Amino acid sequence: MNATALREALVDDGFVRSPAAQTKALLGPPSIADWSSFADSWNDLGLDGFMADGGRYRKRRFAAFTAAPGGASGSVTRLPHRPHYQSRDYNALNGGVQRWFEPVTDAIADHPVTQAVIAAGLDLFHPITGDPPAAWHVELHQFRIEARAGEAGLPTPEGAHRDGVDWVIVMLVDRVNVESGVTDIFAPSGKSLGSFTLTAPGDAVFLDDHRVLHGVTPIRPGDPAKPALRDVLVVTFRQDAPAPAL
Repeated sequence: MNATALREALVDDGFVRSPAAQTKALLGPPSIADWSSFADSWNDLGLDGFMADGGRYRKRRFAAFTAAPGGASGSVTRLPHRPHYQSRDYNALNGGVQRWFEPVTDAIADHPVTQAVIAAGLDLFHPITGDPPAAWHVELHQFRIEARAGEAGLPTPEGAHRDGVDWVIVMLVDRVNVESGVTDIFAPSGKSLGSFTLTAPGDAVFLDDHRVLHGVTPIRPGDPAKPALRDVLVVTFRQDAPAPAL
């Protein structure tokens, strides 16, 4: 499925799953040549200290960019480090506060994989957005969810949700000793639109955040003697920067 077909699926269904081989072809062989250093950076994430459920199963880093289409890959500029903010309308568990996370390192912000993912989002989303902005506000999240015997990890502790943006990319980076972690897609009415599991590095899903909700079931270790790890990159695109918390 090429970029045109992905756009058509997004327009028709509000989401489209992209297998690893297809995603990596979309990003381009030169961009993924050093995938290993990109994936290794997930071993250096900070603990998410804003979990209202008291959980210590999530690690993350965060960065924000402004990105505009044009040329071979568009123009992407990293913004000064800032808090991540969601209203409680979109995140009833952890929303309503400014959440300061450790910044994505410069090496990963500038990494060919990161830049290619942002460029792919611009290429997919900009043409199918009515009255698109000159530049998009892009937020990038590195997430690691951990689970151990008797202690599940929750990729989406807020449940099925929208992110309060326009478009979302979720790409699996690694999955080690994990059982479950099923991605569920719903219409706003609650009707199930599909379920699938991201299992291979590069498996991805592209989402129209206005039209669908998404969630992931808790993960648990396949071998209870070893920890389970689920690493994902989430990149969101919105037409305007979020308002700060009051």
